[in-house]
Amino acid sequence: MEFLYQVGDKHPKYLREFLKGQGISKKLLAKIKFQDGKILVNHQEQTVRYLISAGDKIVVHIPAELLHETVAACPKDFPILFEDEHFLIVDKPAGVASIPAQYHPNETMANRVKYYYVSQNYENQVIHIVTRLDRDTSGVMLFAKHGFAHALLESGPKISKKYLAIVSGDLKKIADHGEIDAPIARVPSSLMKRQVDPSGKQARTEYWLRQKNQASCEVEVQLHTGRTHQIRVHFAYLGCPLFGDDLYDGPTEKISRQALHCTKITFYHPFLKKEMTITSPIPEDIRALEEDLFERRE
Repeated sequence: MEFLYQVGDKHPKYLREFLKGQGISKKLLAKIKFQDGKILVNHQEQTVRYLISAGDKIVVHIPAELLHETVAACPKDFPILFEDEHFLIVDKPAGVASIPAQYHPNETMANRVKYYYVSQNYENQVIHIVTRLDRDTSGVMLFAKHGFAHALLESGPKISKKYLAIVSGDLKKIADHGEIDAPIARVPSSLMKRQVDPSGKQARTEYWLRQKNQASCEVEVQLHTGRTHQIRVHFAYLGCPLFGDDLYDGPTEKISRQALHCTKITFYHPFLKKEMTITSPIPEDIRALEEDLFERRE
């Protein structure tokens, strides 16, 4: 993969500093040097100590990322919401884990994307997951298609994700708009379950009420931190667990998984140099729950 740049009137003295300004790290420069990449200035290969001048044209050839053997390929389809040569954004179904683990080693989104990359014969076939979702949470999930893209996202503006959740229980603490700022820690007796605990890591969840009745609310949620099970734990802490969330004592008779869907992701695309928003439609099981609990919306 190659990237093209042109040196402007105001520029650092050395090629190394110019490339640093483009987000190319020391680690990536080492990969270029030792794994058959190269850097051309005006069609001539140069080292990072080269003195650059205004108007110089620079081409950076980054070596391909070959197969990652620890991630098996799984030939199962998935909806694609957006794709270009740098990013893949998918619509993750409920019941599919993001990454392989002990109890779901081979059919995760990482495994499915691996098969897709191989079947498309993409140059870069290493899986770079930028945003994850719980196994039973559906919706937008972002992959970088090469390490440089992943690094630029991590060092760039914060990625924003919005969710839709349907909660039950004691609704007195659910305002039209509110924030839940409460630290989250793992429950000592469980490898999976979390709880609000003063010893935990800071966690902040913002929400907006969409609709409600006497026994349930639908809320739009934005995370300002990224703790495990954060939305589920915070609403359970308010006494309002999500429908279908048996781990946190939510009612399970109306839906077979937690009523949580990642509806939208907004991020700055570092190569197109613009902010992008990608959305996912509400899945059928959550739509059916909406219609069961609330009046049908036009």
